[in-house]
Amino acid sequence: MPGSQRSRITAVTDFFYLRMRHRDAWSSAEAGTITPEHGFASLRGHKYRLLTTFRKSGEPIPTPVWFGLADGKVYLRSEEAVGKVKRIRSNPRVRIAPSTLRGKPLGPPAEGRARILAPDESERAERAIAANYGLLRKLYERGGNRLPIDRVSMEVEPLADRGAAPTDAD
Repeated sequence: MPGSQRSRITAVTDFFYLRMRHRDAWSSAEAGTITPEHGFASLRGHKYRLLTTFRKSGEPIPTPVWFGLADGKVYLRSEEAVGKVKRIRSNPRVRIAPSTLRGKPLGPPAEGRARILAPDESERAERAIAANYGLLRKLYERGGNRLPIDRVSMEVEPLADRGAAPTDAD
């Protein structure tokens, strides 16, 4: 599929997600963070999380996403051409907070460092995400795989503070 058609699909999905985002997501993006000793433990039992990435200017951009937890890390998958992926490539610093589907924060954010996984590492991410969603994830992926959109998997590690080890390992 030509790149321009992929770009149009990405632009439409970005527009949709921006319009549905809860207004409180923006205030959470500006909020302080919890201490790293808590890591990502606050995400347990939640189906969505608010991922805040940062533009080159430092402006925080919150995005609600599906996620998985494994080995004390957060995993997610997204379209390769979307803003959050571009921002992570430019600046790996992120904040993560439990949220509703629309991004309304359900707890304080924790700091992390994200990275784009190589294709051979993506299976670990998919297993973690699928474990959090089950059949719903399979149906979503089956429909999404029919669209000509390149996707990437990402891994987020909690930032360690004063040498503290994350306590949320599975």
